[in-house]
Amino acid sequence: MNILVTGGAGFIGSALCRHLVADPDNRVVSLDKLTYAGNLASLRQIENLRNYRFVRADICDEGAIASILSAEKIDRIMHLAAETHVDRSIDGPGAFIETNILGTFRLLQAALHYWRGLCGRAAEAFRFHHVSTDEVFGALSLDDESFNESTPYAPSSPYSASKAASDHLVRAWHHTFGLPVVLTNCSNNYGPFQFPEKLIPLTILNAMEERPLPVYGNGTNVRDWLYVDDHARALDLVALKGTVSESYNIGGGCERTNLHVVDTICDILDGKRPRRNGKSHRDLIAFVDDRPGHDWRYAMDTSKIERELGLKPRESFETGIERTIDWYLENGWWWQPIRDRNYRGERLGRSVAAP
Repeated sequence: MNILVTGGAGFIGSALCRHLVADPDNRVVSLDKLTYAGNLASLRQIENLRNYRFVRADICDEGAIASILSAEKIDRIMHLAAETHVDRSIDGPGAFIETNILGTFRLLQAALHYWRGLCGRAAEAFRFHHVSTDEVFGALSLDDESFNESTPYAPSSPYSASKAASDHLVRAWHHTFGLPVVLTNCSNNYGPFQFPEKLIPLTILNAMEERPLPVYGNGTNVRDWLYVDDHARALDLVALKGTVSESYNIGGGCERTNLHVVDTICDILDGKRPRRNGKSHRDLIAFVDDRPGHDWRYAMDTSKIERELGLKPRESFETGIERTIDWYLENGWWWQPIRDRNYRGERLGRSVAAP
């Protein structure tokens, strides 16, 4: 299986690449534009493997994508390249329109042309796997049922609107042109190698450095948390065994408020790395003005993927968050250059609730 992973140097993309290359029958081509969140250090442990290759390219460059598909004889495209941070979409939505919508369009066009040139079993086996988010469904109240695959789309931020548009494009390229696609919508991911503007790594690293731990509003916004390696396993399985044209929700089954997440990290760090003054890390929590249009709750009904593909997460929130904290405690070589380079200040301080 020759697999192209777009956004392969990102948080989820790099986890997927590390998972896929563990199977020697796979050959993985990781493609990334290497914007601020793309980090080749996340791929260091696999960069010299014979069944792995990195290509720096932009998904908006249809010609470059077409050349890669043909030269590498790609059997499966796993499309993760996207602008993903809600706060950044509020500050500068243009990049989200360019990458998430136009980039997906260009990638679909290249994939369609390539697929039409395949014959026999190669054409039948080809898949375009589009990876999306639960945020396209909008927000839930406490009493609402979880999002399922039939939930109407109701995006509420420039980020989620751009991802909803890309989902619609992928479905249209199947229904209109026959391109064999599968789609997945995931809940909030966390784990090793996550860029330090997101809630969990930001909280861990700020706590380690005795800096304020910002929490939007009163911290009652609810998210379903999915350990990134569980997500990678699910993506691989859907691409292999998912039904063409179908979508699958992928979640962790771990609904937690943002404040609960931050409190849990503080309590674990109190035991693993106590503060010098003997106080709890909870004393560093600082409530800040809420984000504009902040969705209150996301929750995923994952019964379809469990029923059809037999998939459930291996990590609970408790086991996953401890593994994540241990990783950040032990791997300053990865995150310290990021903190030192450009993102120590206000940008990190206000990024406290995005997926």
